[in-house]
Amino acid sequence: MKKSRVAVLRTRPETVLQDYQRLCELAGIKEALDPSATTILKDNISWHLLYPSSNTTPWQLEGTILGLKNAGFNDLVDVHNKTVVTIADLGDRYNKFGPVLEKYGIPKKYNFNPDDMTWIRYQPKAKMLVLDKIFPHGIYIPDYFIGKNIVHLPTVKTHSYTTTTGAMKNAFGGLLSTHRHYTHTWIHDTLVDLLAIQKEIHTGIFATMDGTTAGSGPGPRTLTPVRKDVILASADQVAIDAVAARMMGFDPLKMQYIAHATERGLGQGDPREIEIVGMPEVAEERWNFKVGVNLGTGTGMLLWRSPLKVFQKLLFHTPLVNIFIWASETYHDSLWYPLKGRRVVEQWKRESVWGQLFEQYPE
Repeated sequence: MKKSRVAVLRTRPETVLQDYQRLCELAGIKEALDPSATTILKDNISWHLLYPSSNTTPWQLEGTILGLKNAGFNDLVDVHNKTVVTIADLGDRYNKFGPVLEKYGIPKKYNFNPDDMTWIRYQPKAKMLVLDKIFPHGIYIPDYFIGKNIVHLPTVKTHSYTTTTGAMKNAFGGLLSTHRHYTHTWIHDTLVDLLAIQKEIHTGIFATMDGTTAGSGPGPRTLTPVRKDVILASADQVAIDAVAARMMGFDPLKMQYIAHATERGLGQGDPREIEIVGMPEVAEERWNFKVGVNLGTGTGMLLWRSPLKVFQKLLFHTPLVNIFIWASETYHDSLWYPLKGRRVVEQWKRESVWGQLFEQYPE
């Protein structure tokens, strides 16, 4: 049986765009996608505010676009989603996606805008682990996603609820509506179900992952950014997440979403069955990243994973959920970011070569 392939490269600001193009070629982007189909660029906005390691980087977006164009894929469209605590247009603006998309003439669509796409009921062919139970009245997905390639653009970072987050988790925003928080108790198997659906509806799936500045700690927002100068790509969403998790210092097969996806044949999470191309020695690094919780994620863990989860429907399926949305926004945007996050960002812009590269991108 042929091994899954993950491309890994060390990069630097002076060569990052060329390196992304080489990365895409090494990972087999041309073979992974359907040349006759539109290709969706699914960016990752974990926080609409600029914060290193949290969101897709402008050079990741630009380098991936160039890699696609080199392989003959010119029908590209970028898709934004929103969550109850992130604002798509602000994320686009603060993270400088807009000028990159304009440079290459790539339109933007929003999965929450009825003028761009409609949410339709979808009956998966694959047996669902949890989604049919969480949404007993039907699983709904954007009609626009059906029959198109998708390229995910996550970053290398930890996550308080899933240990790490990457290519598989990036489908969470695209394929689930603003009620996606219903799934948090069963988040691992939710990601497995979403990958099964992706394999049914997309003509091809690919991912690039940016670890130029990687994130350790209580992700996906209040992270400790660490310069790592690494980029990854693969057509196997499970394999790229497994390799990134291993580099961060975790055993991928002890992470439920990777292990369960591997068991169901949706990808390969066993490092022994993954071929590393490009710079295999970089994939052997172990960074000893840690997963933590902050006030927001700690509260979430109590309500989604402890005996208090019996109150979920009362707290999250009624207007009472707005209290938690307000509390999260207040903590992250009005308290943590002004008191700590902004200093981290300014230091990154001033002292990191990646922050300096970010400053060179137009507003």
